[in-house]
Amino acid sequence: MAKLYFRYGVMGSSKSANALMVRYNYEERGQKALMVKPAIDQREGESVVNSRIGLNYACVWFEELEKMSGADICAYQCVIVDEAQFLTHAQVDYLTEIVDDMNVPVICYGLRADFSGRLFPGSEALLACADIIEEVKTICWCGKKAICNARFDENGVVLKEGEQVVLGANDCYIGLCRKHWKAGDLGPDWSRTYGL
Repeated sequence: MAKLYFRYGVMGSSKSANALMVRYNYEERGQKALMVKPAIDQREGESVVNSRIGLNYACVWFEELEKMSGADICAYQCVIVDEAQFLTHAQVDYLTEIVDDMNVPVICYGLRADFSGRLFPGSEALLACADIIEEVKTICWCGKKAICNARFDENGVVLKEGEQVVLGANDCYIGLCRKHWKAGDLGPDWSRTYGL
């Protein structure tokens, strides 16, 4: 039986790299995996999944997936969705149809919560209906597990208000433990680490 997976993590936890490695593992074994991401994420200007460590692979926009026939989707042994936090509730419902009706596994990667601690719509829907929920772990500068996404300005001030989605600002986000997120503490080397 196919399952819907939600693998979440904070900024910098290698979610996209993990998604690309899973795709590679499928294809290395002679199976096809379809890479997908929401069209809102057009940072690269093209349909490609990029990781911070330099891995990348072509993908289709989620909206293109929705237009594919069931037979076309069933030609894949797996659907992998990057940046799943940007999905709508209806799009997550569509993923459940791919899993339940077409028997194709779907593995979603994304953030759980935004910089202010609120769930993203796609993440909320996935947390509610995914068969398997797994954390992609990374650490805070202090060595504790990072569970919060901090957005900061050029002066190192951790922001708690503003637009939920700011694309292309990877250098203004960092994963922190809850204590340092609450304190707004980016660590002693934050300016050198981020070149500010």
